[in-house]
Amino acid sequence: QVQLVESGGGLVQAGGSLRLSCVASGRTFSNYAMGWFRQAPGKEREFVATISGSGGTTYYAGSVKGRFTISRDNAKNTVYLQMNSLKPEDTAVYSCAADFTLFTDWRTWQYWGQGTRVTVSS
Repeated sequence: QVQLVESGGGLVQAGGSLRLSCVASGRTFSNYAMGWFRQAPGKEREFVATISGSGGTTYYAGSVKGRFTISRDNAKNTVYLQMNSLKPEDTAVYSCAADFTLFTDWRTWQYWGQGTRVTVSS
């Protein structure tokens, strides 16, 4: 089992920045790929970014590429999502996930945190 706890969400104005954190416990953190996904009100959960266990491979959704950066610190069992140039359409509940693959389909990910809410005002 892997337990995941997110933090860092909040209210920010358009153009602002936030950094989300997700702390993992329970298993060897570096064995797992980590992902960030989000779900806006009334919409399906969608892929945001993923990172391999070593941190050497990352993938981004087109809508966030160039604005968001995923990173991890295996010594701290933590994955981050730095979000810059935020837009109102980035408003969602952001959840981190852990699995052994980097698939962008959220349905394939095994372990999930409870989510942290991000609201971007215009």
